[in-house]
Amino acid sequence: MTNTRGAILLAAASIGLSVSAAGSIATTPSPADCHSRDNDTRSKLLECISEQDLWSHLKVFQKIADENPGRDGHGNRDTGTSGYRASVDYVAGLMRKAGYKVTVQSYIWRHFKQTRRPVLEVVGQNSSFSHDWFVARLSGSGALTKVVQPLSGTSGDESASGCSQQDFAGFGRGHIALLARGSCDYDSQVANAEAAGAAAVIIYNDAPTADIADRGGREDGGAFEAQLVEPASIPVIGVASHAMGAELVREYEAGQAPSVHLDVQTRHKSDTDYNVIADSPLGDPKHVVILEGHLDSIYGAGMLDNASGSTTMLDIALNMAHTHTRHQLRYIWFGGEEIGLLGSKYYTRNLTEKELHRIVFDIDADVTATPNFTMFVADPAHAWNAKRFPPNVIPESRVGNQDFIDYFRSVGVVATNANNDGTDSNSFSRVGVPNTGFYTQQDCCKRSREVEVWGGYLGDFEGVVPGWHEACVDMPHRWCDNLSNNDPFVLELVSKGVAAVTLKLANDASLDHEKRP
Repeated sequence: MTNTRGAILLAAASIGLSVSAAGSIATTPSPADCHSRDNDTRSKLLECISEQDLWSHLKVFQKIADENPGRDGHGNRDTGTSGYRASVDYVAGLMRKAGYKVTVQSYIWRHFKQTRRPVLEVVGQNSSFSHDWFVARLSGSGALTKVVQPLSGTSGDESASGCSQQDFAGFGRGHIALLARGSCDYDSQVANAEAAGAAAVIIYNDAPTADIADRGGREDGGAFEAQLVEPASIPVIGVASHAMGAELVREYEAGQAPSVHLDVQTRHKSDTDYNVIADSPLGDPKHVVILEGHLDSIYGAGMLDNASGSTTMLDIALNMAHTHTRHQLRYIWFGGEEIGLLGSKYYTRNLTEKELHRIVFDIDADVTATPNFTMFVADPAHAWNAKRFPPNVIPESRVGNQDFIDYFRSVGVVATNANNDGTDSNSFSRVGVPNTGFYTQQDCCKRSREVEVWGGYLGDFEGVVPGWHEACVDMPHRWCDNLSNNDPFVLELVSKGVAAVTLKLANDASLDHEKRP
């Protein structure tokens, strides 16, 4: 880490930026000056993005979490909690005071609880897949023993993954539908299975490499929970491992149609969640550039994921409150990201055609202060569901991706394109909005190639560093994604990059609808 920081600081000095003894790029204007002036050039804006100001906002989010403990006694800003609502009030209040037009958008979100331990057993088999599956969020209930039937071509043809009702031609009503993870939403796969008369659904990873990717590079088993937006009326298992799904497919194709015993019992509930939307009074409202990220946490305070990204956005917005730009800037702090991109899906799917057409670009900030960091550009071309995006998204997103690459190259830092899976920018991809974003990684495991590029250590990106599989983010019962799980140096470095790209895209004439191909 020290070697990486040293190289970055030397690069900063080489392009004429002063460096403080503490190791961060020094700034001279006061926050009050920065918040009230027109920061219409990159140099003016970046000297206003300071480690001190960023850290002060991050400390407030920690204080909010601590003052709103969950039932376990730990600080909490999860969706549906008082800590999340206090986070909404904090952001909305600062943005209103800065002169933005603020809307707190409410929407109904559904959650569920498993009322007893679920069971999945392959009848007549000794082999165990006990660590290879989850009950999908918003799964229905049921206890049943039924034949498992893969769709025709499931083992090798992604088009037969249940994304179309035609995929279910020949499916036996009352069977359990075995579906490879497809290029469509889980909701679409489940809805088509329900319409075809399936008694239950098992969704599994479509490739062995996805098993490792889902668990952050871990090779010790496990999958991850599929996030349904609409409640299912039948039991849904997902996402199961590729190994489990492929074994069931082999048995079926060998004429030994497997039977599976399922017992899943759930209870559903509806509540209200919130997005914070802040529009700048400056810029052309017919051409809107969005900077967004999620405000909610999961399993605790959520300081790295994603109070760090929320802080990056907040500091940029306050420093651009009086900045004239070609396009209007809109800042959105989404709710429900951790449980299925709920806020961004609601926002994008409820825009009118006219409102959607006005959005010319989206920028996502999701995890911006990882101690054992990488520098990843969130590129829709690398998304697992990229085939489902409207055809304009990937080519029109390249300008923003390149802006990130170019900025970090200018300060001597390598940045590289990676997927935007699981980020709110993925919701914009699905409705045809070109997008980019930035994140510094989380969980485990940093590999040799990444250490060669960015320094640091093999293993955990955060949490116990150096260490293996002792990360804090998205880990139930660890409660360690707190202020100490963030690196202030990385937070400032990345926030400056996001600010530079936001300013550039907000003034990019090529994004005018009239000039787009």
